[in-house]
Amino acid sequence: MIRILQSAGPTLKIILGAMLVIICASMVITLIPGYGSSLGIGTPARGVIATIGDQEVTVSEVQREAKALIRQQFPQGGAQAAMLMPYFANQAAEQLINLRALVAEAHRLGLRVSDDELREDLQHGQLGAMLFPDGKFVGQEEYENFVQRNDMTVPQFEEMEKNYILVRKLHALVSSSAFVGDAELRDEFERRSTKVKFEYGVLTQADILKGLHPTDQELKAFYDRNKATYNNSIPEKRQIQYAIIDSSRLEAATGVSPADVQSYYDQHRDEYRVPEQVRVSHILIKTPLPTPGAKEDEKAVAEARKKADDVLKEVKSGGDFAKLAEKYSDDPGSAKSGGELGWIGRGRTVPEFEKAAFSLPKGQTSDLVKSSYGFHIIRVEDKQDAHLKTLAEVKTEIETKVKQQKVARATEAAANALLSQARTDGLDKAAAAKGVQAITTEFFSRGANPPGLVASPQLTDAIFNESEKSPPDVVQIPQGYAVFQLLAIRPPATPTFEEIHARVETEFKNERAGFLLQQKTQELSDRAKSQHDLKKAAKELGAAMKTSDLVLPDGQVPDVGSMAGAGSVVFSLKPGEISGPINTGANGVVAQLLERQAPTDQDFAQQKDQIRQSLLQTKQNDLFGLFVTNLRKDMEKSNRIKVNQEEMKNLTRRGAAEEGS
Repeated sequence: MIRILQSAGPTLKIILGAMLVIICASMVITLIPGYGSSLGIGTPARGVIATIGDQEVTVSEVQREAKALIRQQFPQGGAQAAMLMPYFANQAAEQLINLRALVAEAHRLGLRVSDDELREDLQHGQLGAMLFPDGKFVGQEEYENFVQRNDMTVPQFEEMEKNYILVRKLHALVSSSAFVGDAELRDEFERRSTKVKFEYGVLTQADILKGLHPTDQELKAFYDRNKATYNNSIPEKRQIQYAIIDSSRLEAATGVSPADVQSYYDQHRDEYRVPEQVRVSHILIKTPLPTPGAKEDEKAVAEARKKADDVLKEVKSGGDFAKLAEKYSDDPGSAKSGGELGWIGRGRTVPEFEKAAFSLPKGQTSDLVKSSYGFHIIRVEDKQDAHLKTLAEVKTEIETKVKQQKVARATEAAANALLSQARTDGLDKAAAAKGVQAITTEFFSRGANPPGLVASPQLTDAIFNESEKSPPDVVQIPQGYAVFQLLAIRPPATPTFEEIHARVETEFKNERAGFLLQQKTQELSDRAKSQHDLKKAAKELGAAMKTSDLVLPDGQVPDVGSMAGAGSVVFSLKPGEISGPINTGANGVVAQLLERQAPTDQDFAQQKDQIRQSLLQTKQNDLFGLFVTNLRKDMEKSNRIKVNQEEMKNLTRRGAAEEGS
């Protein structure tokens, strides 16, 4: 068994959750709850979300991963995080199913992870700075205690880490055939970097709408023609009675003692450990990335070194570091702020950079530091040793957290007590006994706010999934909890023409205006082409003429919008050529190309490595995404993946995420 350690408390769970998201990023197209899942015979047992071969995804695993994802997105917690628990639980379930499927396939292909590989990854991977600070293992006992506090055993953690490594191996194997040729690279460079300038005529749907005045006869005919679209368009409505247990009312009566604060601090010391950090600035002179299988461009590296040496001499002779960074640094993220990178901890940068940054005294500047990115000149602005924040420093923060926890528990207990009494005595009597008001609403639809309540997906689903004559139920809301009972259901209905006259008129006018805009834009294009004069045709048809700046394919042009959309056709025109009609939604446009500005070979030399890497990564992710899609389909078709739909539904119910916590 591998023996490793952890010292960073919940940080580990957050990192693991982030790693799971990263690994599953290319699986997005398969993350459809219940997609292709098996029902009936062979359904996984209670407490098991899914089976993948002989492996299981359990409810407790899903809850643990969902909490980690929530902590990553909402570090401060609160009502918003709690309301989103069902969403994150479903996401975690689907991600874990995909992860197990990939691990099973990796094993089938003969891929394995040795103990040595695991140890190497833990020491030098994303967790290295915490597990092996300064390259030293922090101790087995502390690691085991930490894992237990985070709902995992050591074997579970080590298996999870090995699975992540396996998936990375599988990704590398599947995507290894991805290749970007020189011709493809050049074409993509030309596509991304060519600029165009054009003049264009604009017709707007808004102007056409102003001239439309349909008669009631026309509108009635439109209503009759589209009557099928209005069937049951008045949505189902429901009426409920509810009472709120408001957490703010309990907050004033909830106190936090010094013993509470001390206990929380003692149990969560890892949260208040501040790692060794340095605040640094740097100047980067980039070197070109070598293409796969090619040697490093020694000439380009020598030129970069010469430039970096010259900049370093200016720094050493008293030059303003921030101004020199703004002028020379090839790091766009920091150059504008004078090279400032802010505070960084170990494991955040490439090894060469980290070694230099942490070894320099405060206020000192390094010599040239070579990394895979190029040559760095590093200046240490400030340093901070690793330490544990004192109780006095975090007392206020802890008091707030402990109070929130106490209030949350008290609110839930009060809601459960009200629910229990309401199911026995009725909501009116129960609410009166608890000193809260029972409110009866008017009828409301799924898309509307229940009167007196703030709508949320969890609240809406609870109300509209309830069946008639059901006993009172409870749902969490931002203020606390709502205990409610469904009183009546008004089914969907089809409105008469008179009831939706205004809607019919709007829809008629929009449809008519869209047709006329399309027709008029086509006429503008036809006239401009036949007359070889766009300006003249625009004047005859009342279109406004405009001229663009030089714009790239990812640019924006007024009234045309993104040039990556319908306007992209302009990049296929020759100078002087007039386009066909361009539909941008609310506008119709006809363009005439004025100028095409091709990028230079120098631009290509500067951008080719970045573009090649971007294309290669896209191809690799596409290959892996297709692989995952087909794998999931095959495993479901052959019944090697079985999903327990009942347990999946349970994830969205109140309290499901907290069971066993």
